[in-house]
Amino acid sequence: MTAGSQSLKSNCWETTQLRPKTGNWARVLEEIVRIEKRAFPKHESLANSFQEEVKKSNSGLIYSQIGDEVAGYVMYSWPSSLCASITKLAVKENFRRQGLGEVLLQTAIQKCKSRNIHRISLHVDPSRTAALSLYKKLGFQVDCLVECYYSSDRNAYRMYLDFNAD
Repeated sequence: MTAGSQSLKSNCWETTQLRPKTGNWARVLEEIVRIEKRAFPKHESLANSFQEEVKKSNSGLIYSQIGDEVAGYVMYSWPSSLCASITKLAVKENFRRQGLGEVLLQTAIQKCKSRNIHRISLHVDPSRTAALSLYKKLGFQVDCLVECYYSSDRNAYRMYLDFNAD
């Protein structure tokens, strides 16, 4: 593990918080951008702005690496002290359906809980049934349908996960 990174072992997947300008962050970011371009249509992709996004003080990017290969990532932000948003979640095709997306999302949820976030929201295309099932499995609920969210002919569900005040 490189200096400046944090790691969490869950089952067989190890997740790491990407820290800008530490260790091998540039190479990892390049791999994440490649995954992003394959997973999302061009108009949904953050590939051109990842570097700026991960430098923001109110955002985080967690990734999983198998050997030297980045297998998946989750990006999240907390625009306010009480709410966070899952911006992106993607797993490389050859690592899908093995539980990695769930581990990445659970790790991001735990990071948000540690910041005393009360609600996490996200948007998902209703046709992405695997993603929708994963979010529901982890307790996210559909808030509403947002018409034309991705494009004039593609909607999104806005989903949320609330945490009980302890």
